[in-house]
Amino acid sequence: MNKQRLITELQTHGLKLIDPTLGAAGRKGGAGPSDHKAVTIEGTTVMVPIYTGTAAQSPYSAQIQPDRSVQLKQMNQAIAPISFPEQPQFYRLSTADGIPYWKIALLHSRNVLATTVLQTCRRYRDPATACQFCAIEQSLEAGRTLARKTPEQLAEVAEAAVRLDGVKHMIMTTGTPHTRDRGAAYLTDCAKAIRARVNLPIQAQCEPPDDFVWFERLQAAGVDSLGMHLEAVDPAIRARVMPGKAEVPLAKYFDAFAAAVRVFGWGQVSTYLLAGLGDSLKDLVATCDRLIALGVYPFVVPFVPITGTPLANHPAPESDFMLTLYQQVGALLIQADMSSAEIKAGCAKCGACSALSTFER
Repeated sequence: MNKQRLITELQTHGLKLIDPTLGAAGRKGGAGPSDHKAVTIEGTTVMVPIYTGTAAQSPYSAQIQPDRSVQLKQMNQAIAPISFPEQPQFYRLSTADGIPYWKIALLHSRNVLATTVLQTCRRYRDPATACQFCAIEQSLEAGRTLARKTPEQLAEVAEAAVRLDGVKHMIMTTGTPHTRDRGAAYLTDCAKAIRARVNLPIQAQCEPPDDFVWFERLQAAGVDSLGMHLEAVDPAIRARVMPGKAEVPLAKYFDAFAAAVRVFGWGQVSTYLLAGLGDSLKDLVATCDRLIALGVYPFVVPFVPITGTPLANHPAPESDFMLTLYQQVGALLIQADMSSAEIKAGCAKCGACSALSTFER
């Protein structure tokens, strides 16, 4: 089995951990790649679901060997050695007032620092507006993070993560507050504080602000790339699975994409597309083609059902569907000479939640 298919199958089926100690440092709930764990396969680190119902039934398992190495197995047949990134050193530190650094920001993949600056969202607690796949406040309810990370806290942790663990870039996302800037103003304050403390490329992620002047303010504060996430592309599917967010029409997103590319540059703006929510292959590929033509990197990721959300029992996409999607989107990226490696910071540059980057070549 080639690496492209293996990564795709692991991310759609998940991974069953035979030894419970292997689950250490996995993520439950929260924003970003939830219910996942970073796994390194043949030199590539990817995020793989381990806490989902799908993972419990996966044909793939990981087991510690007598020599303490870890073997990936498919239906109990050994297929490849794997490893897990070690817990970062900055996790051992705390702020002067006793807050552990890992409650402020987390290591994603091998060398990416990620944080949700505002861990609450104006839509989350209302079923009429909540995104059905989102678990942003789960980690807050469990006491594993803070509702609001201050710019000073983020700068302190970022400096330590670079110094102690060689972090290469940082992702700042946010729940959507009750403000017309959709969190861009607070992201601007945070970026300014971080870049005053450490030279670390940053991606900011938020919904399109009402006034696109925020793109210039974010860049001036030190943000290198921007993420604005569509998740789904069919208006009917958007209205069903993210009723509040769907009130922001696709036309608004595409206007925002065009404005953001003028500020951040070709290939420095990206969007998440969650394959498996119901969008057809044709619609996803057509949307990716449109995004690439604008200069936006379409970060295609397989949907992962997260425990405790309304879509917890929604199936993950089939591996063959994802492989076909990756092949077609990869061909569009090659044709446009757009590459995740050229993005200065962010989820698409990290690439660990998707196999797409392996199809760019």
